Formats: sequence, structure tokens, C-alpha cells
Amino acid sequence: MSKRQYGFTLVEIAIVLAIVGLLIGGVLKGQDMLTSARLKRFESDNSGIAAAVASYQDRYMVLPGDDGRASQRFSIYFDGSNDPAAEDIDGNGNGSIEGNWLGLANSETANSWKHLRASGLIPGGGDDDSQPSNAFGGRIGIRDGAMLLAGHVTVFGSIDGPAAKIIESRLDDGAPLSGRIQSDFTAVQIDGVIASSAGAVYLDSLEYFMAVRL
Repeated sequence: MSKRQYGFTLVEIAIVLAIVGLLIGGVLKGQDMLTSARLKRFESDNSGIAAAVASYQDRYMVLPGDDGRASQRFSIYFDGSNDPAAEDIDGNGNGSIEGNWLGLANSETANSWKHLRASGLIPGGGDDDSQPSNAFGGRIGIRDGAMLLAGHVTVFGSIDGPAAKIIESRLDDGAPLSGRIQSDFTAVQIDGVIASSAGAVYLDSLEYFMAVRL
């Protein structure tokens, strides 16, 4: 006598498919919420840095990093020798935060973080020149001029292509090479100056440096 074969009923299959659909929808919604949170942090990071730089300039009449009297202005740097070179902390006071945006040691771009921290305008100790990380895992830098932008900018590293598209559409004109936000591939961008290889559109497969005018 053969055994009767039992399978799933249409109702059971429908229930399973509904559960799978809910799980997939929950995952996609979670990813969307995570992306939204990262985009909001990108905007808040840029606004916060711009406000801190403006506050420093308003308070001391000089830009952070470019401050030629920082070693005397903040007690954490003053070693009693009256020799600013002992700390390599002073800028040249020419009105420009100079140097690679990646913040090479003792450059004005690196010291800008020290000056902002020493002044209490951002959290941390005044001997800390580490660059903050952005919501997408890259670093944040400050410098005078980047990509094709004139003036001081914040630069955000390692922004994936899909996120770069959204940032551009929300905050600028959608194009990598125009507007107040300009970008370049991380694969070719070295010092934040040249953007000629970025192309006219963002590609999902690439990561970008994004410079935002302060």
C-alpha cells in the first residue's frame, strides 16, 4: 500500500510568501533608514564644521590652522620657551588654511583641528590633530581650495556613488563638476585639487571625495 503524499496548501504557501515579503520589506526599510541617517549626519557634520570655523574666525580674527599666535593663545601649547616652533602649531597668518586635506602632520590643515579643539569649539584635546570620520567611513578635512572650488571647503572622503548622487540632489545641482559641492574619484584624487577625471555623472560602482564650500 503506497503512502499518501502531503504538500503545502495554497493558504500555507500564501502565508509563507507573505512572511518572506515582510522580512524583505523590513530589511529594505532598515537599509533606507540607515542611509537617511548617514545623509543627515553628512549635512550636520558640514554645518557644524562651518559654524566652528566661522566662530573661531569671529573670536580671534584669524582662521584655525592659519593662526600664527595659537602657541601663545592657548595654554596647552605654551611651554615657557616663547618658541612657537617648539610645537609646530602656528600657521603663517596669510588668511588661508594651507596643505593637503588629508592633514599631514604639522600642516595648517592638520593644525586646524588642534586649534578648534583647543578653543573648545569642537570636542577633544588641543593636542589632537586627528581628522573626524564621516558617516560613510571616510575622513573629513578642511583646506583652502579643492576640486574646482575656490575658497575654503570641507572635504568628505569615501562617499559611495549612490549616496553621492543623493547628497548632490539634496544639497546642490546634481553634477560632480559644478555648484557648491564638487567631487572626484577616490581612485585618482590625491590632494583634493584636480577634478578633471571625475566625469559628468556619478557612478554607483565608485567612491568619491566630495568638497563642500564653507
